[in-house]
Amino acid sequence: MLQSISNRAIQLKATRTLSGHGGKMGWLAFFGPALIAAVAYVDPGNFATNIEAGSRYGYTLLWVVLVANIMAMVIQSLSARLGLATDKNLAEMIRERFPKPLVWFYWVQAEIVAIATDLAEFLGAALAFNLLFGLSLMQGAILTGVITYAALQMQRYGFRMMEIIIGAMIMAIASGFVLELFFSHPDPLAMAHGLLVPSFPDSYAVYLATGILGATIMPHVIYLHSALSQKRVQTQHVSDRLKLMRFYRWDVIVGMALAGMVNIALLALAAAAFNRHGFEGVATISESYKLLAPLMGGNFASYIFGFTLLLAGLSSSIVGTMSGQVMMQGFVRFTIPVGIRRLITMIPAIAVIMLGVSEQKALVASQVVLSFGIPFALIPLLMFTSNRHLMGVLVNKRWLSVIGGVLCGLIIILNGYVLFYTIME
Repeated sequence: MLQSISNRAIQLKATRTLSGHGGKMGWLAFFGPALIAAVAYVDPGNFATNIEAGSRYGYTLLWVVLVANIMAMVIQSLSARLGLATDKNLAEMIRERFPKPLVWFYWVQAEIVAIATDLAEFLGAALAFNLLFGLSLMQGAILTGVITYAALQMQRYGFRMMEIIIGAMIMAIASGFVLELFFSHPDPLAMAHGLLVPSFPDSYAVYLATGILGATIMPHVIYLHSALSQKRVQTQHVSDRLKLMRFYRWDVIVGMALAGMVNIALLALAAAAFNRHGFEGVATISESYKLLAPLMGGNFASYIFGFTLLLAGLSSSIVGTMSGQVMMQGFVRFTIPVGIRRLITMIPAIAVIMLGVSEQKALVASQVVLSFGIPFALIPLLMFTSNRHLMGVLVNKRWLSVIGGVLCGLIIILNGYVLFYTIME
């Protein structure tokens, strides 16, 4: 009942705003879906790839973060557009329009991507509990599962409650890293050069760049965002849908810009704190936590880093579970209790902990797995959003479809290179 009351309140506010009577703050009714999606772009996998990139290559790969974030804006905008135009999410559209064997393949690969996602999130949060409070990784993983399960129960109070919780977390993460970056005294000219001048120092930089891509353009939130925008606000007229899409576009720009700022700050922090002091390519998350205090002159730097890691792990784990439920329901019309899904997706992370695998290697590898899942989500997304029969007035402009096709081709090429690089190693 509380959920329906909350959702009806948002619907009423949104309807008044679309009709021009929402007041100065009426636009807030449309903001939230992209913030939930943005959390997946600042998960512990981003910590792993950005720390290694910054510590090994300084500011050189900042341009990769910037380009990946621009890609994310385009892709998440397409996802929101699909949900709004069709009242269906991407997984549901694939189920309806693809052959059944292909749908089952899509579901299996999407679940593998979801497992890789949860691996990064659980390891990150468990590691944060270990660094901050001295808990074992196993204890941290179990505590992470309990906390995320409790947070997911807040969905009963409506989608707005989840948007507020997730939004508060991502704002805290962003504030923490802006503060960290300020105290690390980065080189502004070197940062500008790294952001604007593309280069790959060596072949491993390409591998890391693909990891950054996988950590930034998350396949599971491509599915999730389309679900968050479907039927969120009911519209009666074509003009209202066009107005609503403009609000959603700004929602994406703000959410992805916030996530991009965090990733840029994280890589720049690693470059300023580690690469500049000769710690090249050895700054894992654990080492980063321990090195920040002596390098930046106080324990506050380590504590801020640890708490941002904890928030990133917990919030992205919540979003990952939401995505998993959407994908399962969409592809195979089947759902399981959120507690069971939470338990199942914990197993790989617990296995990694029990086997003693390096958390840095596991986190970076998980992001590369995510990158391989991107084309499977992006290709049908482009197909559907370019179909005028499905999309109506919200169909992609030709230039947008071309850009999307170029992005997809680029991602496939990078993934092919990573496969070749891994085999040759």
